[in-house]
Amino acid sequence: MILLSIHNLSLPIEDPVLKFLLVLIIILAAPLLLNKIKVPHLLGLIIAGAVIGPNGFNVLSRDSSIVVTGTTGLLYIMFLAGLEIDMGDFKKNKWKSLTFGIYTFVVPFVLGFLGGYYFLHFNILTSVLFASLFSSHTLIAYPLVSKLGIAKNLAVNITVGGTMITDVLALLVLAVVVGMSQGDVGTAFWVKLSVSFIVFALIVLLIFPMIGRWFFKKVDDKISQYIFVLVMIYLAAMLAELAGVEAIIGAFFAGLALNRLIPHTSSLMNRVEFVGNAIFIPFFLISVGMLIDFKVFFESLETLEVAGIMLIASIGGKYIAAVATQKTFRLSKDEGKLIFGLSSASAAATLASVMVGYNIIISETETGEPIRLLNEHVLNGSILLILVSCTISSFISMASAQKIAESDNEDTVSGTNHEEENILLAINHEKTVERMVNLGILIKAHSNTEDLFALNVINEDKNESSVKNAEKLLHQATDAAAAADVKLQALKRYDNDVINGVHNVIKEQNITDLIIGLEDEKGFSPSFVYNLYNGYLQNDDVNVLVYHAAQPLSTIKKYAVMIPQNAHKEAGFFHALLRVWNIARNSGATVVFYTPENILEILQKIIKKANIEAEFIIMNNWRDGEKTAAQLKEDEALIVLMAKRGMQSYIPQMRIIPELLNKYLNNNNYLLIFPFSEFDKNNPEIRSVGNHGDFVEIGNVIQKIFK
Repeated sequence: MILLSIHNLSLPIEDPVLKFLLVLIIILAAPLLLNKIKVPHLLGLIIAGAVIGPNGFNVLSRDSSIVVTGTTGLLYIMFLAGLEIDMGDFKKNKWKSLTFGIYTFVVPFVLGFLGGYYFLHFNILTSVLFASLFSSHTLIAYPLVSKLGIAKNLAVNITVGGTMITDVLALLVLAVVVGMSQGDVGTAFWVKLSVSFIVFALIVLLIFPMIGRWFFKKVDDKISQYIFVLVMIYLAAMLAELAGVEAIIGAFFAGLALNRLIPHTSSLMNRVEFVGNAIFIPFFLISVGMLIDFKVFFESLETLEVAGIMLIASIGGKYIAAVATQKTFRLSKDEGKLIFGLSSASAAATLASVMVGYNIIISETETGEPIRLLNEHVLNGSILLILVSCTISSFISMASAQKIAESDNEDTVSGTNHEEENILLAINHEKTVERMVNLGILIKAHSNTEDLFALNVINEDKNESSVKNAEKLLHQATDAAAAADVKLQALKRYDNDVINGVHNVIKEQNITDLIIGLEDEKGFSPSFVYNLYNGYLQNDDVNVLVYHAAQPLSTIKKYAVMIPQNAHKEAGFFHALLRVWNIARNSGATVVFYTPENILEILQKIIKKANIEAEFIIMNNWRDGEKTAAQLKEDEALIVLMAKRGMQSYIPQMRIIPELLNKYLNNNNYLLIFPFSEFDKNNPEIRSVGNHGDFVEIGNVIQKIFK
């Protein structure tokens, strides 16, 4: 049957194999061809959709398969925007996002209303709905900006937050206008809309994280985890529609709900982004292009008039809002342009509102012709608006984002404060391999793409099974890192003594951090404690991390970090703190520091540069810290900055920490960090914190590293 359908080929193509092949060729060819002439491939996909669509050469019809996959792409864009937003930055900049959201809603709305009412002579109800078309925007350029590595930039953060606000307001206007056109707006309508929206938001933002945390703790299968994410996107979208708002708001809220459960450096995040950017989002852009009909602009002067007013109201309004935001918060010109570029595209919510308004018939003419809330001129004008606004958005976003990315890279390269970082995972047990790799990925700097090592030491006296076991463990580690798009170097070493083998690799590879994993059942066994203090910790210039993982890193809500007296005087204090901040930054978990008052003041000075959610509690003595650790709840983890005998922060109670952890925290994650005790001769000012009277410089280092 398939062969027959291909032989009897007719347009539009109906054969599913040929159809899908053609779309994949477009998705493949658009970036390859257009990148050479500096045209954003997003725009190329839209144009390709117009060419092959029903209004072009009619090669493909915009049938249910295109619509379903394209709708998933639209939801995916909004979901990624919510998922990738930095919650620490978002909370810090919520008022800026709110201000921009108001600017970008009000200015285009006012321009659109004036154009509709005074120039196009619409009635008030139609003018209000017409104006709301320009207040919303679609983040079609977000994947492009994210790919350049500036998703955490302040301008991007403000725009994403403002998008949520303005889209919600625009879609609420749509709901109200539709209700008024049908004559059912009263107290009951407002109560129903308000209550349903609040219930929807509470379910998604409170219950979804609980379901997600439970699921990720119980299910390790990677495919199941990804399908679960898709289920959450569509479930949130459906709940949004039941609440009376558009599905894209639900997808954005789903991203916020799962934000902390899918770390930005995780393999799951890599899968989510990969599938979305490879399949679903391109399908959405092609489906948008299929709506474009160039012929209508040559057939009706009125359509061009309506389209002109729509372009002025939308593009002009977004530009004014972006400039106002830039001036209000004293952003750079490139950041102002990036805000305009990201917010200028009108596609999703605009199209949804137009289609709803077009389908509402408010009366009929004497000849029986329907009079619609939004006429066909607005429908056709919206298609031109989508094409022009997406073109402007793609070009301006790409140009400004590249300048910001280049500027950030220059700052990072020119700053001599970027520490050398070589992380070694000493793997020996199959169950701990993936957990250790995940920790290594979490604590490493974003710019560190090749200096992650996994080592298994083979006793020279052992048989062939030891070699095969080592190869199996190293292959498992390499696969786990590759799933997160991280290159891991596998090292296999023959030595009669495991600790001696580790020491030699540390010297050969200039290792800065050594991660050792504990088995769940054993915890701190007497033999491990002996090897730790008499073996691994004999390296004075290596940061040693002892890790116990009872649950996935992504499911941890809070980290309690204990810092002893005089820890800031140790050579490796700053280096150890960076590991803690990377964990908080990349996981999104809250961090509570339990520390003496003098160290608390230091932390508060330097943490201003690193937007993590942190709390500070003064720990008067080590005994208070031990009580706090023993009372940790489920989904909470412990991090302790330790010290070896002879170091300034060492206290005798540290010797009994392993025993306490075995007794109280066998079901919790914990991490012991032993900072190195010797200065780096090449860069002592970075490794030592005790020598600084002013810690602002260290804050600047952290800011550059986090960029």
